[in-house]
Amino acid sequence: MSAAWARWAYSTLLRLLAPLYVLRLLWRSRHEPPYRQRLAERFGFAAAPAAPGRIWLHAVSLGETRAAAPLIDEMRRQRPALALLLTHGTATGLEAGAALLREGDAQAWLPYDTPGAVRRFLRRHRPVAGVVMETEIWPNLLHEAARAGVPMVLANARLSERSARKGRRLAALMRPAAGCLMLALAQTEADAARLRDAGVRDVRVLGNLKFDLTPAEALLHAGRRWRQALGRPVVLLAVSREGEEAALLTAWRRVLPVTGVASVVATGHDRPLLLIVPRHPQRFDEVAALVRSQGLTIARRSAFGSATDVPPPAEAGSVDVWLGDSMREMPLYYALADVALLGGSFAPLGGQNLIEAAACGCPLLMGPHTFNFEQAAEGALAAGAAERAADLDAALAKALQWLADRPALAVRAESAQAFAASHRGAAVRMAEAVLAQVRR
Repeated sequence: MSAAWARWAYSTLLRLLAPLYVLRLLWRSRHEPPYRQRLAERFGFAAAPAAPGRIWLHAVSLGETRAAAPLIDEMRRQRPALALLLTHGTATGLEAGAALLREGDAQAWLPYDTPGAVRRFLRRHRPVAGVVMETEIWPNLLHEAARAGVPMVLANARLSERSARKGRRLAALMRPAAGCLMLALAQTEADAARLRDAGVRDVRVLGNLKFDLTPAEALLHAGRRWRQALGRPVVLLAVSREGEEAALLTAWRRVLPVTGVASVVATGHDRPLLLIVPRHPQRFDEVAALVRSQGLTIARRSAFGSATDVPPPAEAGSVDVWLGDSMREMPLYYALADVALLGGSFAPLGGQNLIEAAACGCPLLMGPHTFNFEQAAEGALAAGAAERAADLDAALAKALQWLADRPALAVRAESAQAFAASHRGAAVRMAEAVLAQVRR
């Protein structure tokens, strides 16, 4: 199939699915109201034309938006008059992105990837260049940007072998899209090789922006203060995905019976606290119900008040589980924990960002599936900041072993921070590369 026919078929399918797309947004808006707001923007419509000349940066969700923050800061430092257009695809990305805006900036939803929606979006905003974060290769978006003369850069780019295989199966559609990119700024040499094979013409390896993120000191301080007041070791299931909570709770009840105390652990400590932080906010209530169904007592972070001003209520210290049902407080949770189990890595989901845990000095136990963060995971293993476990049962057993050897655990925490600090600098290099495209 030719590239033109592949893109026509893809576009036709998207047009037919547009009503389902809108219904899905409305369904998600039951728990996250931003999804029902400004629906017209999803199809490139807006009330008034925007000011031209901005650099457009697309960060689909929370993780990409947070990773974009050091790049945006560095571009502002190198070009103080920078005006930014920030787009997103999820409510969490939109909310986090609002905090990055300055006077003269704009924010919008990314348009649905049909030719008409993309053309309307580009005509309205007229950006001087576009930056898409990590993995966002949209065929019509990149094709229409190239037609409009908008140079597009894929920043902090990563491409797993699994995604590369999918791209090869859809080569008639995805290879021309990749060819529309002026530049890809890859995280690793392996990512770069796969991106070149996918059809990107110019690829440079500049590192990972997530190493340049600095954890909020106020949240770190609050987490350490809470840990000291708690007086119990803390095991964190960080950024968990569906199914992982149930598996860990089953293992937790088996190893640490509800009525047990220090004698059942043989760690020399009080009974550990399990802290669970789900990835998706719409699952907070579901996970809370799951904990209670296991006969475990629970306290929810949302009931504690401000992290920087108010300590947890005294009764929260005696429960079995804390639920981290808040957003943008991961440094608090990592500082609170003695050891973290990396969510998304115990099922074939590719893992989550482990760099933030390392920067906070929290040792990690990872499952076998970290293909979305392959180099970071291998680096953390080599640095002694993390270890692998076959499953959540094995990870819990290893976590309890770590809690029994506090000096060794402290060394792991120091190794984690040193590992994170040694890989910084990608933001400066990527900002220079993006702004060079604008000057061209």
